[in-house]
Amino acid sequence: MDLLDAVAVFAAGVAAGGINTVVGSGSLITFPTLVALGYPPVVANISNNIGLVPGGVTGAYGYRRELKGQRGLLTRLATASFAGAVIGALLLLGLPPEAFDVIVVALIIIALVLVVVQPRLQKWMLRRREGEHRSHGGPALWVGVLLTGVYGGYFGAAQGILLIALLGIMLDDDLQRLNADKIVLTAVVNGTAAILFTLMWLFGRAEVDWWVVLLIAAGSTCGGLIGASVGRRIPPVVLRAVIVVVGLVAIVNLLA
Repeated sequence: MDLLDAVAVFAAGVAAGGINTVVGSGSLITFPTLVALGYPPVVANISNNIGLVPGGVTGAYGYRRELKGQRGLLTRLATASFAGAVIGALLLLGLPPEAFDVIVVALIIIALVLVVVQPRLQKWMLRRREGEHRSHGGPALWVGVLLTGVYGGYFGAAQGILLIALLGIMLDDDLQRLNADKIVLTAVVNGTAAILFTLMWLFGRAEVDWWVVLLIAAGSTCGGLIGASVGRRIPPVVLRAVIVVVGLVAIVNLLA
């Protein structure tokens, strides 16, 4: 990796950390960047996943006020995120790399669609919540978080958008508090998958580029703090446009 590549990976990490804190789908910045630089898709995905963990921690710290009084809910839902992440990570490691090359294109397309329709999704969930009170979401929310964790453990891009939509539909709470919940649960997914990937690397069952991990970790740490403090001021339309363009580039690179 030369200096320009290192700068590009670090900058992508900063952008991903900020975007994950504000809206989710930051992996649609880092993953395509790594693929464009020549990293194999599975190696890029695993290294990216591990590197984004510190960004989730700093993002949650930035939203600590919104997290007050939610320990019970998050403890219950975190068990679903943990279980889902283990399943998704094991699927990534167990399936052939060729399967990932095909599946990830479909996942990126799904993620891009979610990024584009997110505003309508939020309006719809607000209409569904109107006049109702949901304090814990019940078993249906737990199962939904579990499935989102499987998605996140396997690939991860736009799992935040899936979670914010799910939480908004199933819970009666302020969107900023729901966004804080989303940050914590995605951090649980990424952290669980990262531990599993690291253990597999130690046993020679997974390939990790630790320079990439270090650069994305440093960038996402900064990005998480920036996203929590000033990221809310960035026009959502601009963020979505950037994410869509980068995602389309990733699809072209993978298909090529």
